[in-house]
Amino acid sequence: MDASQSISSNIAEGYCRKSITEYLHFLDIALGSSGELMTRLIGLKVTEKINQGFFEEFDILHYEMENKLLALKKSLQEKQTTGNWDTIIHEPSGDYKI
Repeated sequence: MDASQSISSNIAEGYCRKSITEYLHFLDIALGSSGELMTRLIGLKVTEKINQGFFEEFDILHYEMENKLLALKKSLQEKQTTGNWDTIIHEPSGDYKI
């Protein structure tokens, strides 16, 4: 499902923007995609395209992932408040051919 790929893509895009405000924005988009994915799975369960056992396993994993995203968002909001956001690339530049 496109929504599941959208979650990880938005997390990565937000991080790569190197702006805490944009990162938080993309985390919100990822959370929205997470809700969309859950809604689609509920529809599949209701129409009996997936069984109850699969849905329950998915629901547990979805809950864990969503809570980790919310914890990341909370942590970033705290960094935003304290001004503790490091945008410096720490890898040695010699590792890449320019």
